[in-house]
Amino acid sequence: PDFVILSSEIPAQVKLHQSLTDAGIPHAYFSGETFDEYLSMLKIFCGMTGRDDLYQQNGEAVKTQIDAVLKTVSDAGETPPKVLLLRAYSSGCKAKGSDSVAGAILKDLGAVNIADSEKSLLDDVSMEAIIAADPDYIFVVPMGSESSAETWLDENFKSNPAWAELTAVKSGNYAMLPKELFHYKPNAKWGESYEYLAKLIYPPRADKLA
Repeated sequence: PDFVILSSEIPAQVKLHQSLTDAGIPHAYFSGETFDEYLSMLKIFCGMTGRDDLYQQNGEAVKTQIDAVLKTVSDAGETPPKVLLLRAYSSGCKAKGSDSVAGAILKDLGAVNIADSEKSLLDDVSMEAIIAADPDYIFVVPMGSESSAETWLDENFKSNPAWAELTAVKSGNYAMLPKELFHYKPNAKWGESYEYLAKLIYPPRADKLA
């Protein structure tokens, strides 16, 4: 190959660096967990292909969209909401901090991610820990089958009577987030991802984000 693109987040790919170097194959590592990382990567690729028009279309235009969302949120003047972000699958569930796609967006929107300060949640998400944190919002990003993830949550969390007493649940602020915007990298849809979460956590401003 003329050029190899690898992920800095995948250890097996990081290990390929020396072999590719020894073989004289140009290569580069990228991370795309945040919009800024996506924008930087896009600029490099469009520079290589000479397609500045695509950088403007899929990068700068999206940045303008996100900036508009952030300006609307910054004008809200509301107390930053406490959020519990979960990644659920058929056999378990983990809390995610601001180093994830959805977590990075929530941070930019001014939300307080409980897992950023309560590191124990990253290793063990128990009903007791959720009750103690009592978040204003609970967001779930499914992996694999959404119905299987929901079934696990039903059996392990929602069946507990204390679940219904959580602030987020009583307020109707529990939501399953779409995988295409928050599990997979949204790429040219980063702006849609920001708008989606902004409408959930700042509903009074939703009309200005339509």
